[in-house]
Amino acid sequence: MKRLSLIAAAVLALLVCSCSQKPETIQLFNGENLDGWTLFANDPDVNPADVFSVVDGNIRVAGQPFGFMRTNEKYTDVKLSVEWRWVGQGSNSGIFSLVQDGLLCWPNAIECQLKAGSAGDVVLLGGSDVKELDVPEGGERPRFPMVRKENDSSEKPDGEWNLAEIVITSDGGVDITINGVHQNHVTNKNYTEGYIALQSEGGPLEFRNVSVTKLNK
Repeated sequence: MKRLSLIAAAVLALLVCSCSQKPETIQLFNGENLDGWTLFANDPDVNPADVFSVVDGNIRVAGQPFGFMRTNEKYTDVKLSVEWRWVGQGSNSGIFSLVQDGLLCWPNAIECQLKAGSAGDVVLLGGSDVKELDVPEGGERPRFPMVRKENDSSEKPDGEWNLAEIVITSDGGVDITINGVHQNHVTNKNYTEGYIALQSEGGPLEFRNVSVTKLNK
């Protein structure tokens, strides 16, 4: 009886330990350099390192020329967390998920729009497609189709830090929350895994605390 009790206690301890394990979080930016990222600028005469740099422990994005910095690893079944703020007046940028191979100005990707006043809109880049896109029958697909956010803007004033939380799942789902307000959900028809990228498209801004947390399956 005593032996059975000890075994039962050990099994219970293992179950408690297993249930209490925190999901693994991976820091994508180390606060010092851009190791682990591939940089791309659409202007061949511009060094991408002049567009994407580290200033005071934050990622500084020049905004011009257009381009992006992309992780070297692909991800799915993760929650991506990214903080951003404008340097000066709010402008335009984005966070890409499910990015496919190819260094092009507009890669095949799902963009979480960060354009001031529109953070949380989804822009479909490079021919990407989602179930939620509504194109009227017989209508022409726009060059940059959009799925509008669900709620009014939840952004903070220019210069303050904002938080984007983007859940990427292996069924192609991309779920977007901006500063605690759910703003969008789309489902990629063709891809369930891809790179993550931060965009240069407009004015200067900074990113920090870029991480992915693996989802418990």
